[in-house]
Amino acid sequence: MMQNLNQMTNTELKQYISEYRNEEEAFRAALQVLMSRCDSATQHPYPFDLDNPESEVEALLKEKLNRSE
Repeated sequence: MMQNLNQMTNTELKQYISEYRNEEEAFRAALQVLMSRCDSATQHPYPFDLDNPESEVEALLKEKLNRSE
């Protein structure tokens, strides 16, 4: 029985995934919903896709360090 995964909280989804880890269809559906909720704005490009990977990655790291201080 597939529950309405879109109405579950992230914690409930994680529990559901754990309970149904051996049922491929239920597992995939719940994981897809959980992953779709990730904030894509915080994702950074793969370094090899950048024009100047060394300096751009360094700038990203410096920005993160400055935010955490």
